[in-house]
Amino acid sequence: MSLLELRDITKVYRLGGEEIHALDGVSMDIDEGEFMSIIGPSGSGKSTLMHILGCLDSPSGGTLSLDGQMIQDASARQLAGIRNRKIGFVFQFFNLLPKLNVLQNVELPMIYSGISARERRERSMAALKLVELDNRRKHRPSELSGGQQQRVAIARALVNTPRIIFADEPTGNLDSHTGELILNLFHDLHAEGRTLVLVTHDPNIAGITPRRIEIRDGKIAENIDKRLAGLEK
Repeated sequence: MSLLELRDITKVYRLGGEEIHALDGVSMDIDEGEFMSIIGPSGSGKSTLMHILGCLDSPSGGTLSLDGQMIQDASARQLAGIRNRKIGFVFQFFNLLPKLNVLQNVELPMIYSGISARERRERSMAALKLVELDNRRKHRPSELSGGQQQRVAIARALVNTPRIIFADEPTGNLDSHTGELILNLFHDLHAEGRTLVLVTHDPNIAGITPRRIEIRDGKIAENIDKRLAGLEK
């Protein structure tokens, strides 16, 4: 059984009297330990797909299973609990709270999980060491470079030991050199066995992942797996 299973997923938005079909019969599996990308231009449906995969939204139709649990009909409260326990997010604009220091930002997901202050600190420090920022734990986001802020965001995504991590345009707000360093960090996380999904419009970024799914007009246009084709380096 795959970690994530989608079957005939649809998503319809209603604007006035018009129906917008953002997703139209998407079926796919994501296995434990995969490193893959979802690519597509603006309006293709890739962001809608990520929101459904990441339990930020519910589909209009079809079935969705995460870690063996059927969740397509989950309430907003249930989805929030699933996200907190099983999913980590890394966003283009970091989404760090400016009034909190680095350690406090990384601790946030565990506060909602009811974890003790001592354990929160220990786990946050371990995550910051992984991204080599434990020496900046008392700094605020405004005192960090863009690349350092993104590494803090990655530490925050890791701290609850999620089953899967979604990174939405994770290098889009970084210069090319810093972006490459962040992508190398994702490679290292994948080598540790973590499950990672990059969502991007950039074919160069999508090209680094062993598997690439291209979304066009709400459908899967291509599903390229270099491992099956014997192309993975």
